[in-house]
Amino acid sequence: MAVRSYAAPPTPWSKNLAEPIIDRTAYIHSFSNIIGDVRIGANVMISPGTSIRADEGSPFHIGEGTNVQDGVVIHGLEQGEVLGDDNNSYSVWIGNNASITHMALIHGPAYVGDNCFIGFRSTVFNARVGNGCIVMMHTLIQDVEIPAGKYIPSGSVITNQQQADRLPDVQATDSQFASHVLGINHALRSGYQCVENVACITPVRNELNKSFEAKQSNGSMSRFNSQEQSTHLSSEAVEQVRQLLSQGYQIGTEHADQRRFQTSSWQSCTPIQAKQQPEAIAALEDCLAEHTGEYVRLFGIDPKAKRRVLETIIQRPNSQPSLKTTTSYTTSTTASATPSLSRSNGSVPSGKLSPEFIEHVRQLVSQGYHIGTEHADKRRFQTSSWQSCTPIVAKRESEAIAALEDCLAEHTGEYVRLFGIDPKAKRRVMETIIQRPNGQSSNTTTNNSTASATPSSSSSYYVPTPSSDRSTTSVDSGKLSPEAVEQVRQLLSQGYQIGTEHADQRRFRTSSWQSGTPIEGKRESDVIAALKDCLTEYTGEYVRLFGIDPNAKRRVLETIIQRPGK
Repeated sequence: MAVRSYAAPPTPWSKNLAEPIIDRTAYIHSFSNIIGDVRIGANVMISPGTSIRADEGSPFHIGEGTNVQDGVVIHGLEQGEVLGDDNNSYSVWIGNNASITHMALIHGPAYVGDNCFIGFRSTVFNARVGNGCIVMMHTLIQDVEIPAGKYIPSGSVITNQQQADRLPDVQATDSQFASHVLGINHALRSGYQCVENVACITPVRNELNKSFEAKQSNGSMSRFNSQEQSTHLSSEAVEQVRQLLSQGYQIGTEHADQRRFQTSSWQSCTPIQAKQQPEAIAALEDCLAEHTGEYVRLFGIDPKAKRRVLETIIQRPNSQPSLKTTTSYTTSTTASATPSLSRSNGSVPSGKLSPEFIEHVRQLVSQGYHIGTEHADKRRFQTSSWQSCTPIVAKRESEAIAALEDCLAEHTGEYVRLFGIDPKAKRRVMETIIQRPNGQSSNTTTNNSTASATPSSSSSYYVPTPSSDRSTTSVDSGKLSPEAVEQVRQLLSQGYQIGTEHADQRRFRTSSWQSGTPIEGKRESDVIAALKDCLTEYTGEYVRLFGIDPNAKRRVLETIIQRPGK
């Protein structure tokens, strides 16, 4: 995204060539202009056609969570300052969670407090507007101080303090209206960031954590301000909840003891009505505490299609949080934003399916998919030359599992993978390696269910699910595993570019990845060499690779290929 932000030009009023300071989580549209000493906080949205010029009066402050909408002008005179909430002087101060709506003019010296709403084409000049004020459309506020919590009707001209003191108080419905506008713009910010950022598949970080409603909730909010404070849920589960809520899904949970888990007889937990992330996390942790010693899984609910879009086990009887996905493998594009998923990787005897794979087969069969299998020895695996096994024509779960176990026994000492077949679309919807030459099962999953992620429907691409616990792609620093090499080969063969990111332990916990050196090579050998250099350069850090669709300008997969100490 090309953000138009410049140092203030050398003029009689701006001689220090100050440049904007913009928080990395803010969204700044490329058709906006930000000039001079402008300080923009976290999760701010600056819409197209906005002009923010601190080239005469300065500095400007725009607080966290504020949205500055299309056509807004923010400028300031050289003379005159206001006192900001940090006790420093500013030409323009706009507080947290404010909405400055279309075509409004904020001209310094001016102060707009927290949680304010400034309506269409309204002007604030040489004035202070207190916290929580609602200023409606086509209003002029000049040379006055508006007390906190006041309502200014459309068309008002407030130019003396007597008028300002007689203004009515904001009503509950007015505050709800302002909160609604704020929530919409938080959602818009997330959407625009996805459109203009190739890292869109990375979950939108910290979304809605500082929304108006969350700030107005009780003191329990502090408990959930970051995923690191969660005492039960893993960071991956918190990230998944964020993903589901940001896409409009509802959250559901189920639990099962050991016996019920073996027969997949899950029982529903107390419904979760929350739509905000902190409330949803609180409800999930209550569920985990209530069903200690049992399996607990969460899932997303598509309220329109009335179906699940994802299932994830978040607790196991040993009290170790887990994130093994038993995804509802729908071809709906709404499931395209796949959170990072952690899978258990326990070994089972050759010829036997683990409970996770049995559940996986159950999911596929219950949704009408056919089951297919392929096998490859080590040489063929290196070149991705899989051979088809005996077709499985079973439609019942027990028959399919028996056929799969026969396949595993027949090809002992080889790689075996199963996949679902969509009989209508005549394509695979998922691939999973279920046996490796050492006799261990693996959960290296490649999900082809999201048709929207591929530029062509004629081929399915290889998409290993990122895992926070997977040893198959974590190897000694500077070395790529065979799976990672195969993944690179698959991506390049379909015209994708390769990108990398790295993160130390602290950044990994907050999902604050940093871009690695761009990989320009298009040949497999060049890309592999560049990836090995990347692993060596960032020894002791997490490193992940991803494919980039050059046409759609978005990622199609992410895989962690190095972890600290592995």
